Amino acid sequence: MNILRHLPLWAFLLIATTLEVSGDAVVRIAIYNHAGVARFGLMLGGAALLFGYGFALNLAPVEFGRVVGLYIATLFVVWQIINFIAFRAWPNLPILIGGTLIVAGGLIITFWKAPSLP
Repeated sequence: MNILRHLPLWAFLLIATTLEVSGDAVVRIAIYNHAGVARFGLMLGGAALLFGYGFALNLAPVEFGRVVGLYIATLFVVWQIINFIAFRAWPNLPILIGGTLIVAGGLIITFWKAPSLP
């Protein structure tokens, strides 16, 4: 665990979002494409990935509330990449436009330093 303290914040975000989206994709594949033992095995694998997401995110050396915007922006980008890899689905125009707003909003939330109220 000591080595994890030296990872930059973006690495935690990338690891956590990849685990979260991959876990969801595996569960979706299990539900819609498999039955029996294969479904059960995939569900366990998806659950392990989702647990890994929660674990990795909570190891990040910063308060989650401070990076929630950047997390959501990263999650959107990783979601589109995994969606293409797992399901061969390209984002359509509404997803690209909405995603642009999500990423812009995440950057604003994370980096805009609003003046303090008296």
